[in-house]
Amino acid sequence: MYTLPSKLKLFAIIFMVVGALGMLAGFLSAPSTTAEVKEMMAAHGDGHGGDHGETATHDNVKENHDGTHGEDAHDSEEAHLTHVLHQMQNRPWSALYIASFFFFMIALGTLAFYAIQHAAQAGWSPVLFRVMEGITAYLPWASVIIIILLLLSVFHVNHIFHWMDADLINPESPKYDKLIAGKSGWLNPMWFVIRACIYLLGFNLYRYFSRKWTLNQDNAEDNRWFKKNFKLAAGFLVFFIYTESMMSWDWIMSFDPHWFSTLFGWYVFAGMMVCAITVIAMITIVLKSQGYLEYVNDSHIHDLAKFMFAFSIFWTYLWFSQFMLIWYANIPEEVTYFVTRIEDYNLPFFGMVAMNFIFPVLLLMNSDYKRVNWFVILTGIVILLGHYVDVFNMVMPATVGKSWFIGLPEIGAMLFFFGLFVLVVFTALTKAPLLAKRNPFIKESKHFHY
Repeated sequence: MYTLPSKLKLFAIIFMVVGALGMLAGFLSAPSTTAEVKEMMAAHGDGHGGDHGETATHDNVKENHDGTHGEDAHDSEEAHLTHVLHQMQNRPWSALYIASFFFFMIALGTLAFYAIQHAAQAGWSPVLFRVMEGITAYLPWASVIIIILLLLSVFHVNHIFHWMDADLINPESPKYDKLIAGKSGWLNPMWFVIRACIYLLGFNLYRYFSRKWTLNQDNAEDNRWFKKNFKLAAGFLVFFIYTESMMSWDWIMSFDPHWFSTLFGWYVFAGMMVCAITVIAMITIVLKSQGYLEYVNDSHIHDLAKFMFAFSIFWTYLWFSQFMLIWYANIPEEVTYFVTRIEDYNLPFFGMVAMNFIFPVLLLMNSDYKRVNWFVILTGIVILLGHYVDVFNMVMPATVGKSWFIGLPEIGAMLFFFGLFVLVVFTALTKAPLLAKRNPFIKESKHFHY
């Protein structure tokens, strides 16, 4: 049985406290009036406070400041300041949302990878099942946090989901947006929340029963629970592949309601899987270094590193396919998504490509390096940071425009959720033996070498 070190618990709590203070500072420092926005923009001197209504998701909101039909300069300026105010107020909310979704997708990706092992009846991985189950223990926590954040958006506590503004689908409103109104059958708050509940309920039900039946198998005289888990995993994967795509459209792509990509669900899936497998490898190495997981050997780490490498390549393939086709076609309503990111987010946009592709390829191409624990840890840290920046790039241009910065709200949110993740996962690892002893493939997994 694993015992949670008191230092690790303290470490996680300190991170949560420091992170919470950083997030609080972010919310308190956000402007509350257009006058404050004007002062902040004047202090910067270069208009850093906003994007003049030209971001991908806000380009439909004219805010009546284009100089037509009797508008005067004052009205135009006030409309622009209001727009920038919403963007700056969105920043701490966006930072909170990005960090919460990032750790949610690690837990969800691990659950999917775990289900794949059961459905494929994999022989190499049963010695890692308890690590995967420990990581998925974070999923219920993440689900509650995500649904709360979505409900806060539905009730207009924040403005991060631009399409939730009722005026955009009201033909009599000056803000009326034909494209968003045309999508209102799918993008409407009530149906949005219902779908979110369906996704989260399905994910968590599978997690609950799979964990329960795996523990039952440890004390069983036959393979009844193993067979039930096999059938459940196969059914869940069908549910997952559909709902993961829809979840990606709802929770990420809808930040840019004028834009869509048929690859987007797969793109998010690839990032989710590489982060999940990276965390599985890192936690396995940590536990192994502490004297646990005695049957885990270099071949297991090598296989995990191969998956890290493979999904990094897959992610890059999807990223390039999506980017190249849209950029080359140069259709205005599509290409504006990347124009905004290249012009306003140049460093994080291209930086995350280097972190998520070039770095893993250089470090993990060599087969021998996949067996070197510190190499895998180093690569894993870069991959996780790179995919955080990827989620950052998917959300921030739509919610804050040019008002982005990686400061207290962003760092605080990451520290808080990192601390919570570590505390929940490593506490879950203490609840059951770290070896799924009655799995039919456990002997093969123990002696896995090549």
